[in-house]
Amino acid sequence: MHRLPFIIVLLFFVISVSGQSPHGNSLKLDCAQCHNPEGWTVDLETIKFDHNSTNFELEGSHEITDCKSCHTSLVFNEAPTDCISCHTDIHSQSVGNDCIRCHTSENWLVFTIPEIHEENGFPLIGTHSNLSCVECHTNESSLIFNRLGNECIECHRDDYMATQSPNHLGAGFSTDCIECHSTIGFDWGLTGVNHDFFPLTMGHDIQDCSRCHDITNFSDISADCFSCHEIDFNQTSNPNHTTAGFPTDCIECHTTAPGWTPATINHDFFPLTMGHDIQDCNACHTGGIFTGTPTDCFACHDDDYNQTTNPNHTTAGFPTDCATCHSTNPGWMPAVVDHDFFPLTQGHDIQDCNACHAGGIFTGTPTDCFACHDDDFNQTANPNHTAAGFPTDCVQCHTTNPGWMPTTFNHDFFPLVQGHNINDCVACHVSEIYINTPTDCFACHQDDYNQTNDPDHQAANFPTDCVECHTLNPGWMPSTFDHDNQYFPIYSGKHDNVWSSCIECHTNPGNFAQFDCLNCHAPGPTGDDHDGVSGYIYESNACFACHPDGEG
Repeated sequence: MHRLPFIIVLLFFVISVSGQSPHGNSLKLDCAQCHNPEGWTVDLETIKFDHNSTNFELEGSHEITDCKSCHTSLVFNEAPTDCISCHTDIHSQSVGNDCIRCHTSENWLVFTIPEIHEENGFPLIGTHSNLSCVECHTNESSLIFNRLGNECIECHRDDYMATQSPNHLGAGFSTDCIECHSTIGFDWGLTGVNHDFFPLTMGHDIQDCSRCHDITNFSDISADCFSCHEIDFNQTSNPNHTTAGFPTDCIECHTTAPGWTPATINHDFFPLTMGHDIQDCNACHTGGIFTGTPTDCFACHDDDYNQTTNPNHTTAGFPTDCATCHSTNPGWMPAVVDHDFFPLTQGHDIQDCNACHAGGIFTGTPTDCFACHDDDFNQTANPNHTAAGFPTDCVQCHTTNPGWMPTTFNHDFFPLVQGHNINDCVACHVSEIYINTPTDCFACHQDDYNQTNDPDHQAANFPTDCVECHTLNPGWMPSTFDHDNQYFPIYSGKHDNVWSSCIECHTNPGNFAQFDCLNCHAPGPTGDDHDGVSGYIYESNACFACHPDGEG
């Protein structure tokens, strides 16, 4: 009974104290997270407060630091989180105030100096990798690192000004040292000189700059070959460049190889191939005179042309442009004549020109077939071309195959299809008479027409134009007969499906020209239907005369 009032008093006291927390209004933690009932002393072994929840993780040396070192008051969120607030900047703001760029919470030693320099755009490579910091950062304190700049000249201006071999200042060299010097070496060697504007290859690969440059002025020099090699040009005798009128731009023929060889002349305007592949220029350029040398074949080869006998080029009237038939092969062989105006194919592929060009006369030789093959035409008996009146233009039927076979004849005016596809011409062209052969069916098939009895075409008075009913199939089948349009509608109108055989209307099977309407149309009803029709006659021909379409 006595403990209840004590608990009430204690709760009242706790509520009063919590309302006046010395930690400020922002700390919303249960007191028991840090304190215990024994008193307000904080036992670091039992404290449950997680400092990571404050966005300031306690790691490294911060993990063992006394809380009061950072929290100088009981209002904990007043403690700053930036390094500079707790740690004196011994670098005097020369590297900024972001300590974690270089340091960790473990200790103040820096192990990432190369990485830091690389991030700042100045990697410590080559000779820079062996330097101590104070050799570059020369300030009032070894811990002050004022920014130097990343350009070489920032540190090496004295080296630039003092260099005499060559004198950099006098020569007007660039102050960007890496244009000539390498940053990965350990001296000022010139392995990195960028001479790409004038490549130092082969004969130009000279280590002594003074061979070409006045070392007091490197910029005042021409990249033109002749400016350095004028004497070489004027003294050259094989061939004499001056006499030959060669260009003074040496690179048109020469590389930078020592001794000027091998030399190549751009002779594309006249390719030096095969028989023209002559190393002695004077063989064509007499007396070393190169300008004005003609490029047409006949200018050099007129004697070859005039003395040729197989065939005789002069007699044959061959063109003097040798390239029309010959390549530049030595001996002029093989030779190719452009015979496309009358192609030498198959039977015309004759190597002996005189077989067609009698007496070696090439001009005026006719190109039409009959001019050479009139005897072949006149003597042909299978079929006899003369009797048949065949055209004398052989290519209408023949190719140039030896023996004239196979042959093709353009029979499109009368297509030889189906039953007409006969290889024996005389089956239709009697006695091999080809001209004036009729093309209408009845002229050849009159006997077939007259002898037909199923049905009898002649008795039925069928037309003699066979294609009205028949195709060109052998045996004349299948055949079609257009009864509706040619004669009388039996497959349409009122007569459709009212008959079963032809004999119902054509009562005389020997004569289909006769027909009978009265077999189906009785006189009584028919007369009644024509009551009042003037001139009405009950007779089959009279029915057709008035009802040609089969309608009433």
